[in-house]
Amino acid sequence: MATRILSATSWKTAASSSARSNRAGYGLIRLRGLATLAETVRSDETFGIPVVDFGRFRTNDSAAKLATAKEVVDAFKEVGFVYLSNHGIQDEKITNAFKKSKEFFDLPKEKKSALAWEDPRSNRGYVQQGRERVTQSSDAQEIAALRAKAPDYKETMEIGRDWDATWKNQWPQETDAPGFKPTFLDFFKTCHDFHTLVMRSIALGLSLPETFFDNKIQEQYHNLRLLSYPSIDTRLLKTEGSARAGAHSDYGTLTFVFQDSVGGLEVQNPHTKHFHAATPIPGTIVVNVGDLLARWSNDVLRSTLHRVVAPPAQSSSMTPARQSIAFFCNPNGGAEISCLPTCLKEGEKPKYPTVQTEEYIVGRLRATYS
Repeated sequence: MATRILSATSWKTAASSSARSNRAGYGLIRLRGLATLAETVRSDETFGIPVVDFGRFRTNDSAAKLATAKEVVDAFKEVGFVYLSNHGIQDEKITNAFKKSKEFFDLPKEKKSALAWEDPRSNRGYVQQGRERVTQSSDAQEIAALRAKAPDYKETMEIGRDWDATWKNQWPQETDAPGFKPTFLDFFKTCHDFHTLVMRSIALGLSLPETFFDNKIQEQYHNLRLLSYPSIDTRLLKTEGSARAGAHSDYGTLTFVFQDSVGGLEVQNPHTKHFHAATPIPGTIVVNVGDLLARWSNDVLRSTLHRVVAPPAQSSSMTPARQSIAFFCNPNGGAEISCLPTCLKEGEKPKYPTVQTEEYIVGRLRATYS
């Protein structure tokens, strides 16, 4: 099911008639008579992932920053996903990251396998196709059975902070992948800086001090994941339970998804439980809420299920190869995640007990890869 892309004004301004445009391969829908995003997304006919101009938050205009923050938080309350435009990460940097990622995955299998992922506490290294099966289950035996029946059709490379005293990144030799290490050290830091900005917008949108999260995320306890989805017989992706990546939520605060033009990412409408295509939009980053931010906010912000399947309208016998880059943002490893003061109404109790970041994420990873 195709997703309607909603601009910030789409759910705020009632138009006299629906105006549709087809720019750069996606539809921007202005909806008639629907005054709020909450009303818009409750129907699959009008469901859409909002597009927010984040450039307004990157200014010194306090009114513009607050308005943007509220749009971001509204999107996360109702959908759990948002497209951010004018995000400030240069196109050239993203293009080069995709180039270096492809060069790595084009290496011979033995070169990649020498860098194999080994430990959920580290979460670094190369993961061959079929090794992972993402799912909402936390039961290791159930996940193993799913993996045996319908593995995810992808390979990945996992990168963490490079100065960690205990866990080291698995870098390819410079002669095998020229420029790979400096490219992704720089990209990791760029995404961390962007994470800080987006979390500041969330703080404002939740009526917290703008820098509320700063000292809870500064350790850069993140995971940069390069993904390669090889070309595959489309029939394999149409069988029950099969996907390039099964339906799942993410574990941390936020995820930044950089997509190529192939498509295939789908987002579940949390109100109807039907999946919709998250169509790639040039110049935007897809951002979604993870489980720990949902817990932090007492589910005020949604951690929404998503998956990667054959692209919409895929009629050929072979589904084309796809690339993406995901940056999984996390709080500090030792951070205690408990209900935020502004996310609890009078008389309410927190839905979740306090949990430590590292304990939660390592537990989820251990079950996924066992």
